[in-house]
Amino acid sequence: MFVLCNQNKELVSYRAINRPDITDTEMETVMDTIVDSLFCFFVTLGAVPIIRCSRGTAAEMVAVKLDKKLRENLRDARNSLFTGDTLGAGQFSFQRPLLVLVDRNIDLATPLHHTWTYQALVHDVLDFHLNRVNLEESSGLENTPAGARPKRKNKKSYDLTPVDKFWQKHKGSPFPEVAESVQQELESYRAQEDEVKRLKSIMGLEGEDEGAISMLSDNTAKLTSAVSSLPELLEKKRLIDLHTNVATAVLEHIKARKLDVYFEYEEKIMSKTTLDKSLLDIISDPDAGTPEDKMRLFLIYYISAQQAPSEADLEQYKKALTDAGCNLNPLQYIKQWKAFAKMASAPTSYGNTTTKPMGLLSRVMNTGSQFVMEGVKNLVLKQQNLPVTRILDNLMEMKSNPETDDFRYFDPKMLRGNDSSVPRNKSPFQEAIVFVVGGGNYIEYQNLIDYIKGKPGKHILYGCSELFNATQFVKQLSQLGQK
Repeated sequence: MFVLCNQNKELVSYRAINRPDITDTEMETVMDTIVDSLFCFFVTLGAVPIIRCSRGTAAEMVAVKLDKKLRENLRDARNSLFTGDTLGAGQFSFQRPLLVLVDRNIDLATPLHHTWTYQALVHDVLDFHLNRVNLEESSGLENTPAGARPKRKNKKSYDLTPVDKFWQKHKGSPFPEVAESVQQELESYRAQEDEVKRLKSIMGLEGEDEGAISMLSDNTAKLTSAVSSLPELLEKKRLIDLHTNVATAVLEHIKARKLDVYFEYEEKIMSKTTLDKSLLDIISDPDAGTPEDKMRLFLIYYISAQQAPSEADLEQYKKALTDAGCNLNPLQYIKQWKAFAKMASAPTSYGNTTTKPMGLLSRVMNTGSQFVMEGVKNLVLKQQNLPVTRILDNLMEMKSNPETDDFRYFDPKMLRGNDSSVPRNKSPFQEAIVFVVGGGNYIEYQNLIDYIKGKPGKHILYGCSELFNATQFVKQLSQLGQK
């Protein structure tokens, strides 16, 4: 996964690209920034991609400019950055990669969606940036005497890196599974720790105990191995503490905001399944989530609806949202966007997904567990492809599909740039880069990882102009919707 701008990401944000008052020169600047970054990315990879993009979007502008920039660089063989020595060196030596450029506007529901996997949840509800998560821990007792100054909260930061085996293994797992795994790790750690303690106490015994003498010889070897495994044990302890703290912080949010209910309900909306509860009930429920959670839910409903709700219904929803303390600006923008895109006729479909609640995790429910998951549904994810993954699948596997048949095709290595949507090569691609113009998120990233697991020998990179969570996205929509 890669993200373009980290410093001045406002330059290439979703808001920057979709501002109604943007001038042509400003738009050129935004596009040039994205193209320059992508160009550097491909020089680093040492590969000239074949580019596919949807028509009539910002992604198409990026594709046209990138094709031109790559073509110009290749034309001058002496000064080309793609010279023979770098080209063969990359992992993409035998076949060129496919670059699929998609526009954020093809799927606005996913970035707003409440999520259920570990990494995406951490990004959604905690302060998680550049692989570092910052937590606030309240210190000491809560009930301070009246008039006393409240205790300062301790701030803790944890780095979630590829070296962390637990994170690598579980970042894409549904949250209840993560809680269970942390608990198992903790138990196995305690067992190892107890074994070291037991051996030490035996070694300390004096000679009068017959048993101790006979055990000494074989225990010396055991103790030696136990002591040598101490650094590993300490590292294990550090990771367990880290994930216990992070997972507990996530769990507090899930419980306080009923995020499991939101996740399940949104999945049903997006997959057009029958809803067991009315949307107004959730919006009006003072215990269910923050105003922002309610706004996200309603926006997903509005984006996914086959036909927009009637004016009378919309007024009723607006009143409920306002009563719940929501800012209606994002809705204002989505309304304009939907009218402009005439999306009402063909909204993006999200596959027929069903998340089914399983019986509660018996082990995690034990009182001895750190994680009391009572009241939290244990939802199991059924693999379904999100729009971005579906588009990639069609283009990578050369499938014919109305969704992607009209995508433009660029090959910067061809001498004459001929504009066509007819791909010249017919064999499926082994490597692909999906790049979302207008911002990406961990939900899509995880969906692509799950998709590629079933395709041995294939590689995918996911890139985006900025990486945002739902809060940051709603904020941008709100700015766009301001009158």
